[in-house]
Amino acid sequence: MSIHTLSCSIVSKEKTMTQDVKKNRLLVLAIVVIPILVSSPARADAVTHWNRVAGDIIVDSGLGPLPADRALAIVQTAVYEATNAITQQYPASDLKLKGKPEASVEAAIAAANRATLTALVPVQRTAIDTAYRQALAAIPDDIARSDGLAIGEKAAAGILSQRAQDGADAGESYRPHTSPGLYVPTVIPEAPHWLQIKPWLMDNAAQFRPGPPPHLESKLWARDYNEVKALGGKYSQHRTTAQTEIARFWEEVMPPIYHGVIRSVAEAPGREITRNARLFAAATQASTDALIAVFDAKYHYGFWRPLTAIRNGDVDGNNATERDPSWLPFIDTPMHPEYPCAHCIVAGAVGTVLKAEIGADPVPPLATTSRAAGGVIRSWKNIDEIVQEVANARIYDGVHYRNSGEVGTAMGRRIAELAVMKYFRTDQ
Repeated sequence: MSIHTLSCSIVSKEKTMTQDVKKNRLLVLAIVVIPILVSSPARADAVTHWNRVAGDIIVDSGLGPLPADRALAIVQTAVYEATNAITQQYPASDLKLKGKPEASVEAAIAAANRATLTALVPVQRTAIDTAYRQALAAIPDDIARSDGLAIGEKAAAGILSQRAQDGADAGESYRPHTSPGLYVPTVIPEAPHWLQIKPWLMDNAAQFRPGPPPHLESKLWARDYNEVKALGGKYSQHRTTAQTEIARFWEEVMPPIYHGVIRSVAEAPGREITRNARLFAAATQASTDALIAVFDAKYHYGFWRPLTAIRNGDVDGNNATERDPSWLPFIDTPMHPEYPCAHCIVAGAVGTVLKAEIGADPVPPLATTSRAAGGVIRSWKNIDEIVQEVANARIYDGVHYRNSGEVGTAMGRRIAELAVMKYFRTDQ
């Protein structure tokens, strides 16, 4: 073999080896990349990103659960109005704004969040402005951004103006049922004035007021009394470890525990941003109206909590209930009347909105986290599992009866139907 022939042979083999190496590298790269693509979580859009930010800001501000829920409804409605003003995707609107179609939706969402949050929780201005600057840094500084900021601020101003006199600042004038000179607990009950707030969807706070709680001499009362007594006691020997975990998880009452579930739907692949804005507006308006309705019913009936009932089980006129003078609930009892269950009405409302949103599509994996449980995450396969778990949790917590959970859930569903009619019906 000549030197030339040998040289050509070596070069040919080197080329073949090089090509094989490249092919192998590409194959390895494909093997590595494909699982990453499959397992990557859905990317948050500006709506879901800001929902998480707004929830954290409002919780960290120190607002209680009712004012926090009201605030997030204002924020999310402004976000929807700003987004839809640009995209003109849906007919439902509280403001009927029309923005420039080329305006930046992301800028509009940032501006709507900043303006509403600053008005509602001014103590959090530093955190709000930091989040706002970070959002704008990712948006080109051009006319589209300026137009987006303008429509976002306009939407925020419009919704804030509509809710400025909604009754949230009304003074409370609750007076316990007592006689002059007799001791009553000195802790002020929670939100007796909440029923005075102007609803987003309902005609008035009493529109869905349920019938009264069970008669104390009834079998239903005995059933509920004995269930919560057994499962909801602080030192219960009947509550399982799994039930205790559920109880602790749903001790969390701030709105983000439900918003995490909503984001599970909103962050599914292929979602359009205006649709997500609409979903959050519908869900938060439904939950806010649900709380208005439930506090109307709570203070209308003034029904006793398990802590009071079980320690006074000898005076309810029911032979099937036995008094336990030292009984304590698993968690601290909320400072407002028992009937109906507020947590349950919100679960029913949010669940109904989510069911309408998902429709016949596959249900995405649902999950959320609980601050009360130390950041634990729970997940579910469908909406009904969540709603039922909330009702069970309040029994395990020792603060509600089963009938109260059933009534509250049903109220929430009826109220949410108003949000579904407003936002999701195509025949508007």
